[in-house]
Parts: sequence; C-alpha cells; structure tokens
Amino acid sequence: MAAARKFRFGAQYTGSTLEDWQEFARKAEDLGFSTLVVQDHFGAQLSPLPALVSAAAVTSRLRLATIVLDNDFRHPANLAKEAATVDVLTGGRFEMGMGAGWLMPDYQKTGIPFGPPGERMSRFREAVQIVKAFFSEGSAVSFHGKHYNIEGLDAFPKATQKPRPPLMIGGRQRRMISFAAREADIVSISMLDRRTPDGPKPPTFAEKIAWVREAAGERYPEIEIHANSQNVQVTDDQKQAVEQTAERLKIPPEDVLQAPANLIGSVDAIVEQLHAWRENCDLTYFVLQPRAIEAFAPVIAKVAGS
Repeated sequence: MAAARKFRFGAQYTGSTLEDWQEFARKAEDLGFSTLVVQDHFGAQLSPLPALVSAAAVTSRLRLATIVLDNDFRHPANLAKEAATVDVLTGGRFEMGMGAGWLMPDYQKTGIPFGPPGERMSRFREAVQIVKAFFSEGSAVSFHGKHYNIEGLDAFPKATQKPRPPLMIGGRQRRMISFAAREADIVSISMLDRRTPDGPKPPTFAEKIAWVREAAGERYPEIEIHANSQNVQVTDDQKQAVEQTAERLKIPPEDVLQAPANLIGSVDAIVEQLHAWRENCDLTYFVLQPRAIEAFAPVIAKVAGS
C-alpha cells in the first residue's frame, strides 16, 4: 500500500526579498513541484511561517512546508496557534515539519540553551503532544508535563485541513526515526550520519526504513517517506558525474547511488532511480535544492501522476 503512493517533489528555498521569494514560489509551481519548503534557522533567510503565507498569495496549488521548525525557538502553544493560522491563511496548504533542534550556531547566536540530546528529545515529545492536541476537535488544551504546563489554552483558530495539517518529523538516529514513525504523517530520513575511518559503517537507507516499519506497526502504510536530495545532476555522462561525486564525498563510486541524496544521470536514468527507491524503500517524497529545480522539471513531467 505504501509503495503505491504517488511521487511528489519539493523545492527548498530561503529567500531574501519579497520579489525574490515570490518569484521562486511561482517558478516552483510552474515547473511542477508540489511543495515549497523552507528551513528554520537564524541565518540569512526569511522567517519561515510568514514567508509561506506570502508564497501562498502568488500560487494556487503549491503546498507550503517547513523542514523543520526547531522546537526550542517557539513555545508549543505559540507554535500551534501560528501553524493553525498559517493553514487558514494559505487555504489549507500548510505542512508542518517539527524537530528537536540540532544546528549549534543557531543556539550560539541566540543564547538559547542547547541541552543534551535526551533533554531536547524529552521537550520535543511533549511539544508534539501539545500541538496535536491543539489540532484535535476540542476547544481547549490542557497539558502538564516535565517541560510544559498549559491550562485551558483556547484552540483557535481551527485549521482548514482536517484533522490537521500533515505533520513531518525526521532524523538520522533510531530513537528519533522511531518516534517519527509513531507520531508523524511524513517521516523524514536523514543520511547525514557521522563517518569515522575506524568506526562502523553507517546504517543504510533501507535499514532506517526497517526502523520505521518496526516502530510504526500497522500504521506504516499511512506514512509518507521523505528524503532530501541535495545532489541532483541531470546529465548524459552519469559515469563521470558519479566519479566526481564519489571523490568529493570520499566514498566508493558504487556507493554514490545507494543514497537518495544523490540523483544522477539522464532524465530516464533518474526516473529509474526514483522508481527503484519507491519499490525498495517506499520513498516517494524528494526535496531538491534550488539550483537543481529547472533541470529536474523534465523528470517531474515523466513521473507526473504516477
């Protein structure tokens, strides 16, 4: 059932000005991308939630997603209200990605405490419960946990999408991936595992999918699997492009196409890679970097509706 899910593609961007941001949103929609995706960092980028509302004003079908909102940057009560508002103001096109936080410079720049992984994960679990409760049918939310205490929070506005905007959670380690498999609609799998010369070989994408299957149980067919494809090269000289990528990443050439981060080859070759990822790992949602979106448009046209 999960393998029959249709392909879809996101275009990731951060934006710098109104004109630049809205022009990219229009282009992504015109090229056939299904989602405009924005990160959540304190670098040189627009703030994600208002930016997505602005993109909705100049598009009609493009879905609007965060990958992902750092839990430590917003209280979950505030996040839930803002997310519901974004869903209303975008006509029900919002997809909410949430994460526990990971990029150290964000914390150093702001002075936000960067707690140990277990502490951040504990806070994040509670935040997910609060946000999901906000989107439930009830009119008020109360929650009493170790990190957050909420009493009679008005669950307003109500989101346009029912039962709520799709929730994405992801990570690279088993603990977070398993949590995502139990709680999220979209599970994002990162392959940015630390490599050491003498250490064990990092888990493969297929092994991480097995973690999702085990943790999700009967709900696995309902889950959409996502990965970031940072290295997309549409080229007729696949061999050379693979060798160059292998040299840059310091991995064997035969390993390059074993990760969905790398989609390399002609249009037809990449289409074959996409089908293989869906057949073998149920992976159907790919997010690309802005530099690749125009070259990738013929690939989208080839698999449209499949």
